[in-house]
Amino acid sequence: MEQKVRLCVAIFLAVGLFYLSLAPVAQAQAEDLVEDILGDDMDVEDELDLGLAGADEEEELDGEEEPEETPPAPKAPATPKVTYKAPEPMGEHFFAESFDRGTLDSWVLSSAKKEDADEDIAKYDGKWAVEEMQDSKLPGDKGLVLKSRAKHHAISAQLLRPFIFDTKPLIIQYEVNFQTGIDCGGAYVKLLTQTPDLDLAQFVDKTPYTIMFGPDKCGEDYKLHFIFRHKNPKTGEYEEKHAKKPDADLRPYYTDKKTHLYTLVVNPDNSFEVLVDQTVVNAGNLLTDMTPAVNPAAEIEDPDDHKPEDWDERPKIQDPDAVKPDDWDEDAAAQIPDEEAVKPDGWLDDEPEYISDPDAVKPEDWDEDMDGEWEAPQVPNPACESAPGCGAWQRPMIDNPNYKGKWKPAMIDNPNYQGVWKPRKIANPAFFEDLHPFRMSPFNAVGLELWSMSSDIFFDNFFITNERNTAERWANDGWGLKKAAEGAAEPGLASQMLSAAEERPWLWVVYVLTVALPLVLIIVFCCTGKKKTPAASPAEYKKTDEPQPDVEEEEEEGEKAEEEKEKSAPVAAAEKKGEAEDSPEEEEEAEKDEEKDEEKDETAEGKLEDDVLRRSPRNRRVRKD
Repeated sequence: MEQKVRLCVAIFLAVGLFYLSLAPVAQAQAEDLVEDILGDDMDVEDELDLGLAGADEEEELDGEEEPEETPPAPKAPATPKVTYKAPEPMGEHFFAESFDRGTLDSWVLSSAKKEDADEDIAKYDGKWAVEEMQDSKLPGDKGLVLKSRAKHHAISAQLLRPFIFDTKPLIIQYEVNFQTGIDCGGAYVKLLTQTPDLDLAQFVDKTPYTIMFGPDKCGEDYKLHFIFRHKNPKTGEYEEKHAKKPDADLRPYYTDKKTHLYTLVVNPDNSFEVLVDQTVVNAGNLLTDMTPAVNPAAEIEDPDDHKPEDWDERPKIQDPDAVKPDDWDEDAAAQIPDEEAVKPDGWLDDEPEYISDPDAVKPEDWDEDMDGEWEAPQVPNPACESAPGCGAWQRPMIDNPNYKGKWKPAMIDNPNYQGVWKPRKIANPAFFEDLHPFRMSPFNAVGLELWSMSSDIFFDNFFITNERNTAERWANDGWGLKKAAEGAAEPGLASQMLSAAEERPWLWVVYVLTVALPLVLIIVFCCTGKKKTPAASPAEYKKTDEPQPDVEEEEEEGEKAEEEKEKSAPVAAAEKKGEAEDSPEEEEEAEKDEEKDEEKDETAEGKLEDDVLRRSPRNRRVRKD
């Protein structure tokens, strides 16, 4: 029992220490994350709120020697503060924008109007601003913010040089933060096709683009677009090709109010990848994973082919040889009165189930000429409350055992069945085969053309390149810094659990079971169980003169063995005497055997005596000779 109590105490202490260790572990992980991402080029300052004097007082005390004082008690380390440093583009790139200059000098606002829209909302008059995030963890980090609700927004910027799809991949990435959530709206970008008549000031929804990429949401439909416009080599017309929907759950990216990095990689081998926060959420091939397919079918159904009039598509038909049985009664009722039913005793046949309300009074404004003759409303008959029923009694209805319903012939296989008719196939006159859809139309501008019912959508760190390492370096210098700052400022595990439970109340049940179940098991293990009688120690064994059960049994067995030897001794002596009379040699051999037997008996008796003495020295008896 004492061991169980000690074990319980140890388990409780271990559980307590585990929960206490969660906070410093989480904080240490946040600090490690900051140091890993920042590296040697960034500054990380640990600001401690120690209640020290102001900056002016510190300057006055710089030249003076401070008297020796007892050092203050150490305090818990504060959350690391990340100092922002604007990312700098390195390597080959076509566009890089961090908005840290605080202006939109290189961007063009659209002044056009949207066609096929109401006049009051047709104009692209949504407001844009360059500012910090509302809850910024990086002072000095600015971005492009969509400021208006229920407005059309359009803004674009020229690339350093046009991007041409040749032998290197296309990589585009940018950051989005839905600061106030998103109800219905998009945050996607368009890569505007290079055309002679491209005018960024007239940028609208119908402006030709090569690729559209980014998040979009309306209601509970969470999308992550990747659309490219493919040129038909036969007709020269463009058709939008949509990537398959990602299998990953996209909802958290729209609801957690964190900054997320969206990346699209399109390779010359026609493969593509869509990444969120540097994690692949969708991947495929331009030839096989787009809708509609890039290449049309080689054969199509002949539009001039028609089904013959005598074509029989019925797999089953009614048996023409089937005959209705003579005893089949189609007029039999489905239910009949139960003839075995008996009217319950006390049934009130003469009492109606409902009667006129005796307390009802005709309204004073009742006009019999207009409203007709007044009748009191019907109420349940109080006389029927204590009776099994009132009114005319009728037998209850039961299923008719002879009911068969309307007779129908049995169904058999159709001997003339020809299968489902399909029109014949013919060669597709519009067929073509483009094995290199990666070779899209060049583009020379990037733009945002959006409608949103939510405001304060934050965009930052646009980057277009054809080198993966360059894109990753830009991402680490920009988005990686934001991730480190947000991770350092995140609440502890307990706060996260409480926040999650507020959003999903059913989590409280999980928490209770997770905590209560182990405690119940520990209490059951520690406080219950069969009590065992403690065994006597050797010291207690020697303190009593009462013979122990095992010692008494061994002594009784020893006495019985000695009595049997005494009884058998005369018989053995007589046998030996008769043998001695036969010859002296046999007598000598018999004496030797007898001596050996006596030695064995003495040895066995000595062992038994030693064992008895060892177990109970005080119960030692004199051995019988």
